[in-house]
Order: sequence, then C-alpha cells, then structure tokens
Amino acid sequence: YVCSTWGNNHFKTFDGDIYQFPGICEYNFASDCRESYKEFSVHIQRALNSNNHPVIQYILMTIKDFTVYLRPKLAVVDGRIVKTPYYSSDVLIESNDLYTKVYAKLGLFLIWNQEDALMVELDSKFNNHTCGLCGDYNGVPIYNEFINEVASYNSITYGNLQKISKPNAKCEDPDETQALPSCNSHHDECERLLTSSAFADCRLRLNLEMYIQACMQDKCACNGTEDSFCLCSTISEYSRQCSHAGGRPGEWRTQHFC
Repeated sequence: YVCSTWGNNHFKTFDGDIYQFPGICEYNFASDCRESYKEFSVHIQRALNSNNHPVIQYILMTIKDFTVYLRPKLAVVDGRIVKTPYYSSDVLIESNDLYTKVYAKLGLFLIWNQEDALMVELDSKFNNHTCGLCGDYNGVPIYNEFINEVASYNSITYGNLQKISKPNAKCEDPDETQALPSCNSHHDECERLLTSSAFADCRLRLNLEMYIQACMQDKCACNGTEDSFCLCSTISEYSRQCSHAGGRPGEWRTQHFC
C-alpha cells in the first residue's frame, strides 16, 4: 500500500483518495500515530522553484531513534552529513542523480525523485495506525480523512490540519474557501493521453478516472503554458504507480512529448 504526492500538489492516500493541497508549510505526510511510542514519522515541506512549480524542498523523517533529513543530493542522519549508500542496523539510504530511497527495517520504503514526487510504502502492520496527509490507512476511502462523526472537510481544511507548527515558520495556510476551477473541457485530452497504447497494461491495475481528474487539474493550472511539468508530472505518476502495481508501461515519452 502506497501513499504518494506529485506534480501540481496532488496527493494519493493509502486508502486511494486523490486530492489537491497547495500548502507550503511543513506538514505531517505520514506518521505512526498510536498513542505510545511512534515508530516513524515523515514530514515534508514544499516550495515553488524558479519556474514557479511546486517541488519538495526537504523531507524530515524519524525512524525509531534516528532522524533523517533529506534534500536533493544531500542526506543528513542525526545531524551528520552522510555518504550514500548509508547503512545502519535499521536503515538503508541510497541515492543517485534521479532518486533518493530509504528502506527501514520496521516496514517502510520511501522513494523521492528529488523534485516533486514522493512515494511511501508501508507494511500492513501499520493499518489503521497512521495519520497525516496520507490518511489513516484503514482501507476505507474518505472516512476519517474527509468525513468523521462531526464534520466533513474539504481537502484544504484537511491539509491545513496536518501542519507542523513551528514557532518561527513564516508560511500562510492555503485559503479553505477557494474552490478548484472546473476543468471539464480537458477531460478528453487527458483520457487520450492516459489510455495511449503505452499504458495498455495499466488500465486494469489502477483507477484511471482519478488520474484523468488530476491531469485535468494540471491543465487548468497551467493556463495554456504547456511546459513539461504541467502535463508530464501526472502521466509520470501514472506510469510509476502502474509499475508499482506490477504493470509494464511502455515507452510513452517521445522527442516531442515530455
């Protein structure tokens, strides 16, 4: 079971909800939330890069008694910069020019493309024990994340609840009242991109409509400036998730596309 975030502030919870949350504070991405000893936590902070695209600036993890701080091409363990591959009794950190990966013996695997896309896979022993932007991992979409006994949340309210409060942090909460634009005019194009023959092996493995919706949001947000981040990040995520689900996506990038 995988939780991921990518591209234009998209999130997919362990339970399969896909939503958008454009916050630029530090947030709890996924943590063990049992009352007693927490086995792990993963926090993330996004920022806008020079092209005005949201990228993950850093990831801060605790694994039992370790602290791991990741930036692109940099890994810091318990305050010391380490060379990768770094191995200790419970944690392996690998990194190359494209990805940073962390394997923790307690049942966590993290992979980050050092830009916009982060994926965390957890052992099923954490079922119903997590909290954060990735949700509670109880196998039921929507419940407890966006609906609970007292209220229903929109995704921005939900995201703001996951903020890590830091005394000197200067970051604004996204506005909870702003509605996302309707992007229906882009449905057909997004469907065409995601059902190309390269993805034939993916159709039955993933919920296609969710990725079409994310692609539509991207098209809206791009306002006609079709740079590769706009269009390619959701398609890349679809391809990654397909591989992760055992599928074999074909070569979908071309000289003229992505």
